[in-house]
Amino acid sequence: MIGRIAGIILHRASDHVLIDVRGVGYVVHISERTAANLPPVGQATALYTDLLVREDLLQLFGFPTLLQKEWHKLLTSVQGIGAKASLAVLGTLGEDGLGRAIALGDWSAVRKAPGVGPKLAQRVVLELKDKAPSVMAMGGALTVDAGMAVIEGDTDPAMTAAPAGAASRAGEAPGNAAAQSEALSALTNLGYNPSEAASAVARAAQAEPAAAMPALIRAALRSLAPKE
Repeated sequence: MIGRIAGIILHRASDHVLIDVRGVGYVVHISERTAANLPPVGQATALYTDLLVREDLLQLFGFPTLLQKEWHKLLTSVQGIGAKASLAVLGTLGEDGLGRAIALGDWSAVRKAPGVGPKLAQRVVLELKDKAPSVMAMGGALTVDAGMAVIEGDTDPAMTAAPAGAASRAGEAPGNAAAQSEALSALTNLGYNPSEAASAVARAAQAEPAAAMPALIRAALRSLAPKE
């Protein structure tokens, strides 16, 4: 199993990238969101990968974080969602957006992904409602950038430099993702149903995107409190 690719970009497009690893070129299929954050041709990059194996086909799908790879695995467990559809959903919503859409039952958000119709979007939300919280709870630990491409024996700075945009990718989602996952873990540890806790945290994060973990917990608890 090929779990990670690190090398030099030879060619990039909106849905795939060709990466040279010690003279071997690997075609890795990616979402438009991932493609937009890749460095230019000639620079180093690294992606976590999932290998699709069929009788007449071998395809690699790439993700900038382990968390996104886990979401991909979860999405493709839904009947009708193949690897390409999963990339379309992740490219449209991102990890946080997808988790929030499922937690809130917002299938119309999933419907915005190219090639995903209303029935399929509803199936994603319904089938993953109880499964998604486990991935959301791992967000803080799994939102890890694939890192710089390091090839032993090479001293060329282009081979060892962190990919352009890596710092911003590593810093943009993890803060909020970590806060949401920690808040979700805290609520489930208090005995709340994971699905209900995920919905409460998603609503709190939607209302205040930059909220820290304690604020998210307080807001979620208010939402979960019995209504008189």
